[in-house]
Amino acid sequence: MKIGFIGTGVMGTGIINNLLNHGEEVTVYNRTKAHAQVVLDNGARWADSVAALTQQADAVFTMVGFPTDVEEIYFGDQGIIANAHAGQYLVDMTTSKPALAQRIAKAGQQKGAHVLDTPVSGGDVGAQKGTLTVMVGGQQAVLDQLKGLFAEFSASVKLFGPAGSGQNAKMANQIMIAGTMTGMCEALVYAKAADLNLAEVIATLQAGAAENFSLDSYGPRILKGDYTPGFFAKHFLKDLRIALETAEEMQIDLPASKEAKQLYEVLVDDQQLGNDGTQALIKLWWNESK
Repeated sequence: MKIGFIGTGVMGTGIINNLLNHGEEVTVYNRTKAHAQVVLDNGARWADSVAALTQQADAVFTMVGFPTDVEEIYFGDQGIIANAHAGQYLVDMTTSKPALAQRIAKAGQQKGAHVLDTPVSGGDVGAQKGTLTVMVGGQQAVLDQLKGLFAEFSASVKLFGPAGSGQNAKMANQIMIAGTMTGMCEALVYAKAADLNLAEVIATLQAGAAENFSLDSYGPRILKGDYTPGFFAKHFLKDLRIALETAEEMQIDLPASKEAKQLYEVLVDDQQLGNDGTQALIKLWWNESK
C-alpha cells in the first residue's frame, strides 16, 4: 500500500519514522519542506502538493495543527477531497472537531473513499516508540483493512462508533489530561514551597494513588527546566476550546475544564508561550515562586 502522510510535526515525524522502519513506502507533504527533512533522510519521498500526494496514495494520513488546517487540506480547491478516488483510505489523525470529522466522512464517501477519524494519545514519546493509543471513528470494516498499519506505530486501537466518535473520545482524553496537568503543577508548587525534594516527591507520588501520565512524562522535564514540546501548549489550548465548544452543544457544563482553558489562555495568549510544551503551564506559578 502506498501511504501519503501530510504533516511532519513532532507527532507526525514519529509516526512516519515508525512506518518507514517497518518497510512501508511513505510519501510526505508539509507546508515547510525543511520540517520534513528528518523523515526524508529516513527514506520518505516528497510530494510538492497536497493534490500530488493524494493522487498517488492508496491511503492518505493527515496530522496537522488546527481544524482550520484540516478544513483547508481536505476541502481546498487542490485539496484531498477534490483529488480523492474510489477505494482510497482517508485518515485524519489531527485532534479536531467532531462535526468536521463527520463532514469529511460524508464528502469522502461521496467520492467512494473510506474515511476514519483517528486522533491519538501518548505524546512525543509514544509517537517515537510506536506505543500510541488510537481513538477511531468510522466503520469497523475500514479499520480492519488498516489495522496492520496502525500496529506499526501504536499499542492500542479502539473503534468508538461512527464518524466523529474518535474525536469525541479524544476530547474525553484531553479533559482528563487538563486535570492531571493542573494537578501536577500545583502539587510541585506546593512541594517546592514546603521545601521538599521535588524529585523524591515525583517518585513517591508515582508509586501511589496519584500516579498519572502527566507527572511521569512532564514532571522530570520541569525539574530540568525543559519546556520543549512533547505536545504544544497552543495545540492543547485548541483541544480544550473544541472540548468546551462541543460540551456546550451537548448542553453540559465542565467547570474544571473551563478553568484549565483559562490558565492555558494566559500561558498561550497573554504570555505568548504557545510553542512551549504543555508542561510550561507551571510557569504561571513557578516564576512567582522563585
